[in-house]
Amino acid sequence: RFVPKRMVPFSFPLSKCALWDPVPMGDVIGAHVTYYRNPRLSLVEKALRLAYRHAKQSEKKSFSCFLLGTLAADEDGEGVTLTIDRFDPGREV
Repeated sequence: RFVPKRMVPFSFPLSKCALWDPVPMGDVIGAHVTYYRNPRLSLVEKALRLAYRHAKQSEKKSFSCFLLGTLAADEDGEGVTLTIDRFDPGREV
């Protein structure tokens, strides 16, 4: 199985009480969205236009912003759809 180098194992914050045994068991598996499902991206035109306008008006060469949306499994269970429908320019500070 192909596991990209940038993927890291799951880790949880330390706590006083463990609900399970933290010792790894079994083979390593990939937990990436595209590993088992066919992804689709749906982008609302309004969000794309707002992001484009914000980028054109920005004086900086690169800037930070947020594209917000929902992730849902398809009815047939074979794919996932990421629907981006909102744009948030964020804050400079």
